[in-house]
Amino acid sequence: MDSLFGADAAGMAYTASTWLLPVLIAITFHEAAHGFAAWRLGDDTAYVRGRVTFNPLRHIDPIGTIVLPIILFISPAPFIFGWAKPVPVAFHRLRVPRRDMILVAAAGPAINFALAIAAALLMNIAPLMPSPFSDWLMLNLGHGILINLLLAIFNMMPLPPLDGGRVAVGLLPRQLAIPLARLERFGLIIVIGAIVVLPMLGDRLGIDLNVFEWLILRPLEWMLPFFWTLSGHG
Repeated sequence: MDSLFGADAAGMAYTASTWLLPVLIAITFHEAAHGFAAWRLGDDTAYVRGRVTFNPLRHIDPIGTIVLPIILFISPAPFIFGWAKPVPVAFHRLRVPRRDMILVAAAGPAINFALAIAAALLMNIAPLMPSPFSDWLMLNLGHGILINLLLAIFNMMPLPPLDGGRVAVGLLPRQLAIPLARLERFGLIIVIGAIVVLPMLGDRLGIDLNVFEWLILRPLEWMLPFFWTLSGHG
């Protein structure tokens, strides 16, 4: 029994090690990209506070970076997800606030797409590494593609305070942008309700209300063949 428990624990630790690094890199680079873009566009708030850095310790949120990914890992959830501490941005300090808000918001998802491409390309050379490191590296890179795409797609949902919401506020005419911006206080509650509560309600009513599948998993499935082709495994 002890040996069986030890084997299970070792297996879970190995699996966790193939998710931990991709999650930390995806979340850290996402937030650092926001801070870097804001700094280059005139607002040094994040830079002064030490948030324009790839040191994950500067971006870790106890709930979003540690607790939630662990809960998802040990639960039957089909994915691992999380978030970091939001990078502070004083949008009024940007040189062209309306335009630059779009660029700052888009920087996070953009770096995640770039990381997914980099992970796919690295999968072409990972098998050249000595085994068993090559197997571990391939799992990290594959999970890196998934995590970065999930993070990018989720954040581009057009609802503040998500990045897509801020992009939408910057692009929409003022008469539409102002009401959308006012939703920022309730944005995360709306997202959680749509992703968690609606599917549960749908199950009780016998209706498919899986918003997560519609808005995130289906775009992910549409994008993945391109990345697997880049990886040499398409």
